[in-house]
Amino acid sequence: MFATRRLLQACRVTLFSRDDCGLCTQAKGVLSNVWDKRPFLYTEVNLAKEESKHWRNLYDFDIPVVHISKAEAGEEDINKASKAIKLMHRFTEDQVEAKMDQVEGK
Repeated sequence: MFATRRLLQACRVTLFSRDDCGLCTQAKGVLSNVWDKRPFLYTEVNLAKEESKHWRNLYDFDIPVVHISKAEAGEEDINKASKAIKLMHRFTEDQVEAKMDQVEGK
């Protein structure tokens, strides 16, 4: 079962968000529903934290933002953000899964 579950986690999803953000709360719900059908590795970057300042400078007015990459990809790199496969603001489960398909080459 463990090996099967790891195989299912072909994607990494990084959510850039902030506390007290209604759209971010909605985005977390969408991602949770997708995860129930199609597990993925998950990281959340809170733009309110000092260590996230470089991401805040990039995405402060665009959150929530989701980057989707292969599970084995390294941590997010600000210098490669323009090439990231992403969704911004409002997005649906179908849109997230379509981006996951794109990453997985389906």
